[in-house]
Amino acid sequence: MSEVIRVTIWNEYRHEQSKPHVRELYPKGMHQAIAEGLTGNFDIRTATLEEQEHGLSEEVLANTDVLIWWGHTAHKEVSDEIVDRVAARVLQGMGFIALHSSHYSKVFKKLMGTSCSLLFRDVGEKERLWVTAPGHPIAEGVAPFFELEREEMYGEFFDIPSPDEVVFTSWFEGGNVFRSGCCFNRGQGKIFYFRPGHELYPTYRDANVLLVISNAVRWAAPVKREPLRFGKSIPALEPVREK
Repeated sequence: MSEVIRVTIWNEYRHEQSKPHVRELYPKGMHQAIAEGLTGNFDIRTATLEEQEHGLSEEVLANTDVLIWWGHTAHKEVSDEIVDRVAARVLQGMGFIALHSSHYSKVFKKLMGTSCSLLFRDVGEKERLWVTAPGHPIAEGVAPFFELEREEMYGEFFDIPSPDEVVFTSWFEGGNVFRSGCCFNRGQGKIFYFRPGHELYPTYRDANVLLVISNAVRWAAPVKREPLRFGKSIPALEPVREK
């Protein structure tokens, strides 16, 4: 049996409490729907914005292998201290999965170093997600494409650094396309951005979406190795002639 991967699912948890339609779709919150839908040898906990330290204390993050993040309307309310804490853990090796509107989260923007802006339109149009890196572990078990009957459109240009790999590319009914599954490496950490997940639609009930997130957790889990060392070098491995 593979080793247990410790997963923390973070959700600002605002829409579910303020919008009856969203609460009907996700009565226990999107974070709980994701937690219930993931498949793998995972030890899952959840955290939300209103908890102390947003539920992301140093102890919680130290015991998190992969952090999944969903945010939308309350990006500015996330403490800069917590943002710095999360980003530092990613550089140390913690995996980070940013979902949907988390492209605008403080953490994702800090890790990307760009505006992370894009085009959007919400009329509930069809989204077709094509696998554009069929040999990637995140695409394991996924058909050449899958469809979501209703979703918010995100369109290019997506202002992010060039991804290390684009696993999924979306086509929307209105004609737009979008890099919807993007992989990045930062320090020792792996980052996956996955586009689907607008709160007005039951996206986190979709088997394909949950399979992709489950695969992404396994891919983003830390590689076990000694911590990197910086600064003054260790003694030379070979004799060095002084000049």
